[in-house]
Amino acid sequence: MRDLHKMLILIVLALAACGIYLFQDLNGSFDYALPRRGVKVFAMVLTGVAIAYATVVFQTITHNRILTPSIMGLDSLYMLLQTLLIFFLGSDHITILNKQVNFMLSIGVMVIFALLFYRLLFKGDNQPIYFLLLIGIIFGTFFSSISTFLQVLIDPNEFLVVQDRMFASFNNVNADLVWTSLVIIALLIAFAWRHNASMDVLSLGRDTAVNLGVNYDSLVKGMLVLSAVLIAIATALVGPITFFGLIVANLSYQFFKSYKHSVILTGAIVISVIALVGGQWVVERIFTFNTTLSVIINFIGGVYFIYLLLKESRSK
Repeated sequence: MRDLHKMLILIVLALAACGIYLFQDLNGSFDYALPRRGVKVFAMVLTGVAIAYATVVFQTITHNRILTPSIMGLDSLYMLLQTLLIFFLGSDHITILNKQVNFMLSIGVMVIFALLFYRLLFKGDNQPIYFLLLIGIIFGTFFSSISTFLQVLIDPNEFLVVQDRMFASFNNVNADLVWTSLVIIALLIAFAWRHNASMDVLSLGRDTAVNLGVNYDSLVKGMLVLSAVLIAIATALVGPITFFGLIVANLSYQFFKSYKHSVILTGAIVISVIALVGGQWVVERIFTFNTTLSVIINFIGGVYFIYLLLKESRSK
């Protein structure tokens, strides 16, 4: 089957999933239920676009299909920030109660961390990318350790608020945040999409890319920052989803068997929409909100991650 036909099938499935989620059992309550479902679907689409794009780009840069931008410690930094705010300021502070303030603060802290992180590590020439990943893992572990320590000391009632931030949720997404995220993500994707051809060449390796005229260092730095910003927006909007990007990116690789980023990225985005909307429907209709979507995704993603590790070890 040609890639175009496969893409059309996925798009139809994504539209069907969105249609079922939006219109099933409305029972005439279009004015009340439909706008709220629409905001949730919009949030799922934006989250899927951001995570899928960031993960595929990050894996191209690192030449490794079992890594995700979360390895840089951004998810852990988000949880540390939320824990610090509640621990020192309390759950009734404006930075917690006001979702717009919390959203912008979370994005700002994560983006500033990423910029400083990359600035320090790329100070020297030819800095190995795996050195950056190693430092990212150390930072992520450090942030998680501090968060856990503070959560042990925190008031039990306050901890319930922290616990709500540990898992991604689409049930209480603020409509204003969705529109803000839409503008930022659209601008970032529009800027990055022009570099798809260069990313195709970059996937061949540093030496080949440089010989073919790609400004390798500049492109890698720019795309790393882009990935960090996209993950920061998705995390601040709905919460951390650790393994989601790993799943959709590798499914896109398996499904399309193409080297073109325009195909892989589009496929990963559409697959992510199907997974998020379909998964949320399962959470609401089958599990009746007894679990969260991120728990299901992280469980499936963890199993899939182990499968990829075993597959890689057998191929060597």
